[in-house]
Amino acid sequence: MERFASAYLKKWKQESNPKPMIIQGARQVGKTWLMQKFGNDYYAKTAYVNFESSPELRNLFSGDFNVSRIIKALEIACNQKITKGDTLIILDEVQEAEGGITALKYFYENAPGLHILAAGSLLGVLLHRSTSFPVGKVTFFHLHPLSFNEFLLATGNEGLFDLLQNKDWDLIKNFKSKYITLLRQYYFTGGMPEAVLSFIENEDFEKVRGIQKDILAAYEQDFSKHAPYNIVPRIRMLWNSIPAQLAKENKKFIFSAVKKSSRAKDFELAISWLENSGLVYKVYRINKAAFPLKSYLDLNAFKLFINDVGLLAAMSDLPARTLLDSNRVFEEFKGALTEQYVHQQLMASGTEHIFYWSADKSKAEIDFIIQNGEEIIPIEVKAEENLKAKSLRVFYQKYGHSKPLRYSMSDYRKDDWLVNIPLYAAGTKP
Repeated sequence: MERFASAYLKKWKQESNPKPMIIQGARQVGKTWLMQKFGNDYYAKTAYVNFESSPELRNLFSGDFNVSRIIKALEIACNQKITKGDTLIILDEVQEAEGGITALKYFYENAPGLHILAAGSLLGVLLHRSTSFPVGKVTFFHLHPLSFNEFLLATGNEGLFDLLQNKDWDLIKNFKSKYITLLRQYYFTGGMPEAVLSFIENEDFEKVRGIQKDILAAYEQDFSKHAPYNIVPRIRMLWNSIPAQLAKENKKFIFSAVKKSSRAKDFELAISWLENSGLVYKVYRINKAAFPLKSYLDLNAFKLFINDVGLLAAMSDLPARTLLDSNRVFEEFKGALTEQYVHQQLMASGTEHIFYWSADKSKAEIDFIIQNGEEIIPIEVKAEENLKAKSLRVFYQKYGHSKPLRYSMSDYRKDDWLVNIPLYAAGTKP
């Protein structure tokens, strides 16, 4: 499977003295596969260490940070001579090695020219609480599940992918039914690599669902194993409430819907833990569309999305037969899957800060607001072909800014004040 993240890693490799890179992302989004494939494709040698499966190496950094000693130990463990420029060092599950993150600083300072990738499950949680983080000595990359564009390539639909990249809207319209079929499949399988690979090999939705349930079970085990024991019950309650929260007409997260009479402070730590683990993303409300958007956050109002649309479908027990029933899959749960899908595509395409807007004294609401350079772009998401855009018009008349975008099941259309983009093109920059 092709991952667009490889292009980012190639740029990193071309730097004269690249900082060690930490690859973050939720469990099972494909971090290990990406690192190993990148090493095989672009380096003469790869020195791979998994500290979870190599307990004898977990104290490698605990004595001191003598880089020569550490490299010698890695050479012995990997049975591989490490040389600058042609060897990629991969430190997987690095959080299992005491001092592993701190050691990256000394690699950069004392062994310039070495190319090092580090990753691990729940690494974001470790980094958040780390007291000896190598500030300025490492670089970061966040790996997401496969986007719909990556799904097209993985399923052998290069031609359909190329049409989207070229924005050949007339030809795209001719293949609309095929795009919709593939989008239905993606809503169900999502972008977790193991689920996608199973679908490609077997085209068995039940097997895909079984893999998704296993991934969700592994997440639940992580709650018990890695989170502070006193907040584990709240993490579980909050996590399991997300499908119902997104199914509401107003998708603002309501704490009392998790547990009666609950307030924000009761679940703050639980949300932070899930955020740091890469499992959920907050989309805050803004009360004014002005530069910079972050200055107008309403910290008391937010939506909560998870990391993958397929996992949301699995949590909601969406039956496979729904995929075969016209466009019901796009309308289920009041469009919850569709908003989750669009958020996921925005994240995968590199959109860093995503917000939403609602009027103070009316029902007008814009699903997503993003800032692109000097543009503020409002985005409305429609799960079907009902193209009324009352909220978008209210927002546009109030703030102006860039031409609003609407993602829907309708074809591409550019009006005087609005651009409609098909949902299956949500990952393509307008």
